Amino acid sequence: MTATLHKPQLVCPAGSLRALQAAVDAGADAVYLGLKDATNARNFAGLNFDDAQVRDGVRYAHARGREVLMALNTFARAQDDTPWRRAVDRAAALGADALIVADTAVMAYARDHHPQLRLHLSVQASATTYEAIEFYRERYGIRRAVLPRVLTLAQVQHAIRHTSAQIEVFGFGSLCVMVEGRCALSSYVTGQSPNTAGVCSPPSAVRWEQTPAGVNARLNDVLIDAYAPDEPRGYPTLCKGRFVVDGQRDYTIEEPTSLNTLAILPQLIEAGVAAIKIEGRQRSTGYVAEVTRVWRAAIDHAASGARWSVQPGWSAGLARWAEGQQHTLGAYDRPWR
Repeated sequence: MTATLHKPQLVCPAGSLRALQAAVDAGADAVYLGLKDATNARNFAGLNFDDAQVRDGVRYAHARGREVLMALNTFARAQDDTPWRRAVDRAAALGADALIVADTAVMAYARDHHPQLRLHLSVQASATTYEAIEFYRERYGIRRAVLPRVLTLAQVQHAIRHTSAQIEVFGFGSLCVMVEGRCALSSYVTGQSPNTAGVCSPPSAVRWEQTPAGVNARLNDVLIDAYAPDEPRGYPTLCKGRFVVDGQRDYTIEEPTSLNTLAILPQLIEAGVAAIKIEGRQRSTGYVAEVTRVWRAAIDHAASGARWSVQPGWSAGLARWAEGQQHTLGAYDRPWR
């Protein structure tokens, strides 16, 4: 008889109430969301939740036995941390099950004023070692840590063995070339740090420019990319722009691609990962629904102890939503080490 393995929690993104409902309906164990301000790292216009929407989302999720995690994962401004403190109070009042936090001042405030709220260490805190995780656990009461997407599978396993905090890892979604929570590129070009303003490429700095050859994308007047008339256009970010170097125009810093860890899902489960996170609060409801469905089926299958193989339908479903229609294991797979 095949032994059933521990089943990690599936944590899915919700940039809107519709996306939250789609994630829950598709099998998410928990959804994570943010408020309509700079306290979260996806502070885009038209995205995120006001208090009434949070309340409705919490009610919808809780009625179906699911959790709601609120991302307060930017760094509070030294001159005024009031919005972050108020966001913690709002999360508690609205019924969030946990906070995803990066700033130690925000952690301390939540610990002291709302001890009933679980604290999850955001990937923005960039805790890459078990010593760092243990520091946050011992000092601020962190119950779970989201690992940055720069660790190998062996490093993830090592962290799990040496901390009593739960470990959450990213399973699918966009990658970032910068050290998590330490992005300097957008700040350099726009004067606004995504670590405090909550957005890479703030909309106020983005400009689309029609030309005889197609469309140029500029960030604060810096040319990021140039598209042919019929070429698909993504939201312009400096790290994924195309530039001319030595006469060749290509993705100079980072090529658009998505992390996809389906191939090593059994190893992650066996290592004791507590939760697998899907990136994409800025993505569509369709993305949330289909990616959640695939990962729900994959986790259930892998945790059953049955013979593992990545199903073609899963791969096809995820490929439709991958950046650049390609995916990678990222840092999990480093054959050159």
